[in-house]
Amino acid sequence: MALPALSRERSARLLDGVVIPAHPLALDAERRLDERRQRALTRYYLAAGAGGVAVGVHTTQFSIRDPAVGLLEPVLSIALEELRGGSDRTERQDDRIAVAGICGSTEQAVREASLAASLGYDVGLLSLGGLTDWTEQALLERARVVSECIPLFGFYLQPAAGGREAGYSFWREFAEIPNVVAIKIAPFNRYRTIDVVRAVCDSSRREEIALYTGNDDSIVVDLVTPFRFQAGDQVHEVRLAGGLLGQWAFWTRGAVTLLERLKHERDLRAIPADTLADSVRWTDVNAAVFDAANGFRGCIPGIHEVLVRQGLLAGRWCLDEAEDLSPGQAEEIARVCREYPELNDDAFVAEHLDEWLR
Repeated sequence: MALPALSRERSARLLDGVVIPAHPLALDAERRLDERRQRALTRYYLAAGAGGVAVGVHTTQFSIRDPAVGLLEPVLSIALEELRGGSDRTERQDDRIAVAGICGSTEQAVREASLAASLGYDVGLLSLGGLTDWTEQALLERARVVSECIPLFGFYLQPAAGGREAGYSFWREFAEIPNVVAIKIAPFNRYRTIDVVRAVCDSSRREEIALYTGNDDSIVVDLVTPFRFQAGDQVHEVRLAGGLLGQWAFWTRGAVTLLERLKHERDLRAIPADTLADSVRWTDVNAAVFDAANGFRGCIPGIHEVLVRQGLLAGRWCLDEAEDLSPGQAEEIARVCREYPELNDDAFVAEHLDEWLR
């Protein structure tokens, strides 16, 4: 049986490296879908130069899958319409990458992958979250089954956000699954990050799998680091191509500029001291917005808060009424907005906001 394949154009772009924001969920004050602002967010990401979007992921809120909420298919459909230029044909680009979040048991994951594929999504971001009692072999078999429905973007989600640990041996075997096209590395842990990169480097598919940082606390370092590992009498080098990040769900124009600059600098194999200083600035921003001081409890409301300040969202409401900023988080977000004005894209958003909200 032929496996579903990623188009040549999108595969090439994925390997080259792009900015893929993890798409938030726009709600109104009654916590119902605000379709106008949901579309505006996608338009913003594309206008900012993102290479695609990831929808139905942690940042979109996993509870959209709850039958009582019933928002998985609507938010997937809305994003894809905008991504493929449904409301603005002049902006259509055939190499934009549509990534759908996939989670749950094998049965649920197959159901979600089939839905995403039927809508026209390119890749499924397969989470290990919520499966802490599964063996690694069971997780690998689940991945093989789901890969028959849609090309896979592996996802190492940090335990603090609901993920689980998986070591070198798991990722080494995962990399050999024929329809794995990329892996998002997001354990927020340097040891675990190296496990994944080394596993892919040691695999037979090292040149076919795009590695993306999901370590929102270490974006710059991940993207400029050459990962080199010995295999027999050869040294193989692997780099992380781009990022699929909640951090890039805001100030996306700056993220696109950052990635292009880092690509240039790493090709020169000379990383300026200012770039390393930028790493500290971005990580400081992430600490405030993601609420690192409180175990990331205010992560999603923190992203919403920045988007509210820019006018893209009407409020920072989440599906869970209890999910909000932690004490002191608003002040921290205000601090990083004040201290790092060079990182934001407020002027860009202000110039185009009415157009995106049309």
